Amino acid sequence: MPGAGERLHVLVADDEPHIGRIIKMKLEQGPFDVTLAYDGQEALAAVDAAPDLALVLLDVMMPRMSGLDVLAKIRADARHSALPCIILTAAGQEQHYRQAMSLGANDFLTKPFSPKKLYTRVAELTGVSPDEPDAEDA
Repeated sequence: MPGAGERLHVLVADDEPHIGRIIKMKLEQGPFDVTLAYDGQEALAAVDAAPDLALVLLDVMMPRMSGLDVLAKIRADARHSALPCIILTAAGQEQHYRQAMSLGANDFLTKPFSPKKLYTRVAELTGVSPDEPDAEDA
């Protein structure tokens, strides 16, 4: 569990900038600092450049490399193999769900999702109390 006042670093990779901004605003109401990436290669580079990441959110459908491909590379790298990863998709297709879970995703959320539900899941996976006092109403 993080210490009082400690901020945790989260990477959000989604090629739709407005989705990334919504997630960033919601998470930063709590003890999270968010880095945004807009394609799979940028996401993978951000994971490699940030040894302090607490969690990664990956959209399935992104240019240059899918979120599932990024997840596979994260899980294959011993430095990041235990990093919590949540997969986001607009598709909601059963094949994406099965593939994400077989690759080691910690959760799978279909868009549109509740920002509060997403916050709660990120909090649970990072050991933060899911009911942060300033995160109630966004």
